[in-house]
Amino acid sequence: MANHDLPLLYTKDGAVATFTLNRPAARNALSPELVCRLADAIADFVHDPALRVGILTGSGDKAFCSGGDLGTMLPLISGDRAPADDWDRRVLGEPFVMAASSLRDYPIDKPLIAAINGACLAGGMEMVLGTDIRIASEQAVFGLPEVRRAVIPFAGSLVRLPRQIGYAHAMELLLTGQPIDAAHAQRIGLVNHVVPAAQVLAKATDIARSIAANGPLAVQAVRRTVVASSGLPLADGYRIEDDAKRTVMASQDAREGPRAFMEKRAPRYVGR
Repeated sequence: MANHDLPLLYTKDGAVATFTLNRPAARNALSPELVCRLADAIADFVHDPALRVGILTGSGDKAFCSGGDLGTMLPLISGDRAPADDWDRRVLGEPFVMAASSLRDYPIDKPLIAAINGACLAGGMEMVLGTDIRIASEQAVFGLPEVRRAVIPFAGSLVRLPRQIGYAHAMELLLTGQPIDAAHAQRIGLVNHVVPAAQVLAKATDIARSIAANGPLAVQAVRRTVVASSGLPLADGYRIEDDAKRTVMASQDAREGPRAFMEKRAPRYVGR
């Protein structure tokens, strides 16, 4: 049973894992302990063969994540605060922690869905850019305010955001530091669905279960290939796609899928 006092709640329901940022009184700001726990949970998710899809969300209805904690995390990273405990030392000494917790430069082939239930700012928005499908509440707001504090986003936004929503939209967000609402975020392709707050997690769960019912090797090959080929010349991307095709089409699941369709029954995928 999850300890609801922890800054991260990590639960598993069949093939679906849920990561809940659990500091609602601090607008789910990222503390050293939270990012360490999230990194460890992401690693467990990646290596658990029973898990096929992840959902990332935040506690409460005020914020998904407001970014790095201004009193603990940011002073630690800037050198304005000396490490005080093992969480601090892990953040500074283990590159894995920041890579996995920001969903940046850490290999994750399984799809991730963001269930965004409020303010999604700075490091919180950067984390969302590492997810594949995004569900936002009607009250959600998005922003990268770093330049207003004379710093920059450093968890992937400078590279990922222009690729995901286009140059001009990305540069307006990055250079002004001004937030946008959920409707605007949907118009520019930052989020997939905008729903009432009470439906955010349910919508994310429905999509997660739909993905989890598909062939896991195929799903993971799709995500891996799309991420690996992003920004490459077409010929290089096609070679990555061809490698994925050879692996997937040689699998037991690739034979099971068409067979189940012809026999008018549900497929039984085993992940090999």
